[in-house]
Amino acid sequence: MQIAEQHYQRLASGCDQLGLSLSPPQLEKIRDYLGNLLKWNKAYNLTAIRDPGDMVVKHLLDSLAIHHHLTGDAILDVGTGPGLPGIPMSICDPDRHWTLIDSNGKKTRFLIQMKAELMLQNLDVVKGRIETLPDTTLFDAITSRAFSSLPDFVDVCLPLLKPGGSLLAMKGVVPTEEIGQLDQTQLKIDVIALNVPFLHEERHLIVVKQKHSR
Repeated sequence: MQIAEQHYQRLASGCDQLGLSLSPPQLEKIRDYLGNLLKWNKAYNLTAIRDPGDMVVKHLLDSLAIHHHLTGDAILDVGTGPGLPGIPMSICDPDRHWTLIDSNGKKTRFLIQMKAELMLQNLDVVKGRIETLPDTTLFDAITSRAFSSLPDFVDVCLPLLKPGGSLLAMKGVVPTEEIGQLDQTQLKIDVIALNVPFLHEERHLIVVKQKHSR
């Protein structure tokens, strides 16, 4: 599905505001991803957001806003859904390797199609629950936009981190109560306010590391 020029320009402007120096081919790939998401969404209901302008802001720019807070080369995106933040981030960062996991078959079929169509060599798709990943497969960082609660995210994903790795939970308002449930003696927790271009809602990134990590 063709994306209107006004939405493409908003995407490009938002990336500039986020300090991302994306090439025209990278922007075109993100545009193609958005067009496919709109097309597939009509049949498979991959996301509740249906307006392309809202998708640019609330899906794409929201995902790309965490770029400068990522470290390491091997990234896992848990509960990725239709590939957020994993697909736009993998396009933005071709030198990092992303693993996208989701238990929904319709969504993982879409992800496999996008990997092939957009030629994303730095991306793997896994259908299943995070609990089924072997703990011998470790990551530098693990992201999530859709985990039910921060304590559950930390409990399940912390064993999958390499030493010094970080968990990055993308949230709206600061989940103060959930943060209070975490073990403050063992974990280093940073709350970062994100400024998503054109979005007039709160966004925060909760970064969790083990204190003994360096």
